[in-house]
Amino acid sequence: MIKMMPFQLSSGATVIGTEVKLPKTTLLSISTDNGYIMCGALDVGLLNDKLKDRAIIAGRAVGVRTLEDLMDAPLESITHAAEALGITVGMRGKDALEKML
Repeated sequence: MIKMMPFQLSSGATVIGTEVKLPKTTLLSISTDNGYIMCGALDVGLLNDKLKDRAIIAGRAVGVRTLEDLMDAPLESITHAAEALGITVGMRGKDALEKML
């Protein structure tokens, strides 16, 4: 099952959360037009190394079970492109999304 849900940030911007139920796991992501945050399934190393020419703006939070958790969780890892925007490891998901606007 796939569920999409809008979230309003403190700036007033709307971002889109996506939840994908898979056998024994759930994929969670919340995206802007420029980047996204995702659950522990995101391979930040792959984005930074093999896909570095794409300059993908993304962050990963681990231990999250809901989209709301993902908004509030500290980012465990980020891409180089996210770091260039001022996003840092430990920043809450919703704060990183604001910087991705």
